[in-house]
Amino acid sequence: MAYRRSSTPIGILAGLAALALSSGAPWAQESVALTIVVPNPSALNNFPLHNAIGEGYFEEEGLTVTVEAVNGSASVLQALASGQAQIGNPGPGPVLAARERGEEIVFIYNQYPNSIFGLVVPEESPVKDPAELKDQTIGVGTADGAEVGFTRAIMAASGLMENTGYQFLAIGDGGTAAAAILGKEVAAYAAAASDAAIIQARGIPLREITPGGFLSYFGNGWAVTQAYLDANESVIERFGRALVKGTRFGLDPANNEKTLAHAAAANPQEGEDTALATLLLEAAQTRINPQEQMRGKGYGFQPPEHWKLWHEAQVETGALKAPLADLEAAYTNKFVDGWNAQ
Repeated sequence: MAYRRSSTPIGILAGLAALALSSGAPWAQESVALTIVVPNPSALNNFPLHNAIGEGYFEEEGLTVTVEAVNGSASVLQALASGQAQIGNPGPGPVLAARERGEEIVFIYNQYPNSIFGLVVPEESPVKDPAELKDQTIGVGTADGAEVGFTRAIMAASGLMENTGYQFLAIGDGGTAAAAILGKEVAAYAAAASDAAIIQARGIPLREITPGGFLSYFGNGWAVTQAYLDANESVIERFGRALVKGTRFGLDPANNEKTLAHAAAANPQEGEDTALATLLLEAAQTRINPQEQMRGKGYGFQPPEHWKLWHEAQVETGALKAPLADLEAAYTNKFVDGWNAQ
């Protein structure tokens, strides 16, 4: 082992080290590499994450982040359960289904306090209410995505159950979804806000028929396994602090240009059409910005009553065979105050 001489007095070094430890300075923390898995390649959907990378917030926390895109929430959960990733971005419906299977997944951060999905129809469609989709086909991005559970709840509230009152068809997103809509393969589409923006930018006007109360069915957030949570609370604290900073940065209109640039660095293809990218960012900002009654709770907060809505809907629609014995074990608000303290 080689040693390097230093002219700095040992006492000063010791004092600086003590100061760093007491103040929580990032360079005093253990450096941690994280693999983060997201359910689709859109960087604008996850602009807080990419702001935290681009603005150096993760680096300040001693975190080195690698982002991997997979196909839907089920693949996100599989990556977490297998240990291929430490933190993932699934929807709440798939998380509840995973827990029923015995997978101890815990939702730690509510990134989309407003539903990221909406049930839309082509503008010229005569359908004005979900009940009018009886015996029709509804397009979804993936067969096991979070939008499926969301739409099942909407249809159940209209008295329609899957496979008897309507059916789903996985049509992807972007261009493939647009083609399916133009070809009248589906009568409606369970679209993320970003998907709807892309389709409308391609010249296909859409009209939303989502009942108003379903905005409380919050969207994707950040989740870990219970085992990882138990062993890595410090990492969760650091991850959430960086993410909150990235969220605040991205919700400030003065930072839109930088936010778009950070997203384009992660997904250059998405950033090629600047007009569309701006629409996608606006759609994500609208869904990520908490409703007024929730703003005092802090970014990442999960209202227990909204989890109950999701839980009841999953049971009612058959996505869960029976109520979970302990719904509160599926999520935690333990870290929210600390994340938002700065």
